[in-house]
Amino acid sequence: MRIKSAEFAACAVRRSQYPGDGLPEVVLIGRSNVGKSSLINVLVKRKGLAKTSSEPGKTRTVNFYRVNGEFYLVDLPGFGYARVPRSEKISWEKMVGEYVAGRAALRGALVILDPRRDPGETEELVFDWLERLKIPVVMVLTKADKLSRNKLNSRAAGIKRAFDIEDPVLFSSLTHDGRVTLLKKIQEMLGGNFLEKVSP
Repeated sequence: MRIKSAEFAACAVRRSQYPGDGLPEVVLIGRSNVGKSSLINVLVKRKGLAKTSSEPGKTRTVNFYRVNGEFYLVDLPGFGYARVPRSEKISWEKMVGEYVAGRAALRGALVILDPRRDPGETEELVFDWLERLKIPVVMVLTKADKLSRNKLNSRAAGIKRAFDIEDPVLFSSLTHDGRVTLLKKIQEMLGGNFLEKVSP
């Protein structure tokens, strides 16, 4: 997959605001401040396309990024951030649930984790939920540059065992390690119409 173009297409808080062109979608799911926006920017080679912030919980809408005019990367509000009103948390959960469970264009999910912290009950629920919905999942461990290679490999092996999944993609927004591997995984989710050679 060669990234030729990427643009912000829409933000939504309800189904009626989603793009209606039927293009396939790959969604990013993870805790607040896990690095989803930085991951998007590195994947599409567009610095600042997805807005990053040091304040967890900044993304409060479902954000659609159109790539190559052919598919969307979809950034969901992060979960697990405590410093918001309970009513807002409930609103976020409803918004996320409505998107994931009811979106026919959805082809797969990237579940994003920070390898420096142990996955919790919420991550387990997310994986169980996606499995029940039969949505293909790729786990991505961001901030790979924050740990030594031995420590990172050890953490990745433990997480793999805990969730009984294939090897996680080790990704760094700083060094761009894992970018090509992740693009190939996305390509597999999208299927045979996206079989151009992945560009490093």
